[in-house]
Amino acid sequence: MSKVNYHIHTDAIKENLIPKELTKTQVSFVYANEADMLNMALFGKTAQQWRTEHPDADGNIRDMATIEQLVVLSNMESINAVLIHQSLVQSERLMYLNKIAITQMQSLLRNKTLKKLK
Repeated sequence: MSKVNYHIHTDAIKENLIPKELTKTQVSFVYANEADMLNMALFGKTAQQWRTEHPDADGNIRDMATIEQLVVLSNMESINAVLIHQSLVQSERLMYLNKIAITQMQSLLRNKTLKKLK
């Protein structure tokens, strides 16, 4: 589900955050850094921190996310794309997205329609 806005998000990163001079390894780091920023905003930890805490888990932090978290993550990818296009620095985007994540999670956890999907 979180892949719904994936291309919007990755296109914004490619168009605004990745200079043409970077190597493939460096480009991969930029994408991973943005993914971890979203993880921090929503889950409060990076993918690596989660893996360290769950060494025997099958999958990653997003694979273990609730339906509410996946909805918020998808929304955050779209919002982050807009913020990237607006040239906001990552630290400002992180704070803004964390506030959005909290607000949306609170709303979704009260949502009776979403509970029926489970």
